[in-house]
Amino acid sequence: MITYRKERILKEEYVSFLKRTDLGSQYPKERFDERIERLLKNAQISITARNEKGLLVGAILGITDFAYWLFVTDLGVDRAYTKKGIGKALMQMAHNLAGGADDIILYTCANENAVGFYEKFGMSMAEDVMALNRVEWTPFTV
Repeated sequence: MITYRKERILKEEYVSFLKRTDLGSQYPKERFDERIERLLKNAQISITARNEKGLLVGAILGITDFAYWLFVTDLGVDRAYTKKGIGKALMQMAHNLAGGADDIILYTCANENAVGFYEKFGMSMAEDVMALNRVEWTPFTV
């Protein structure tokens, strides 16, 4: 049985979770520990999925204005728990928490391996998003 709830995740638990997901390769190496802690502290949306033993098996983090948009910064599911609807449930809960489908546009930067999931959820590639990226980015896997 999977339980879902709004909660802050501690850095140590999240890093352990990242190692069990495909999210572990989406972050730059530069100042990882400091930046991941800031992400967890400041995400406006933070919802977890836990198994019956309390193990973190899914998580979604996002930022929102609660009026027009939600940007999903992180969505991950433990590899042992994929294809069980956890990602979809987390997306729906985050969307509802931000204000619901009638008011809130969802955005995310999707890893190429996750595009199929987001398309199944009903999302499509956006043509109206601008970016400025001067961030030093050394790939690594957590």
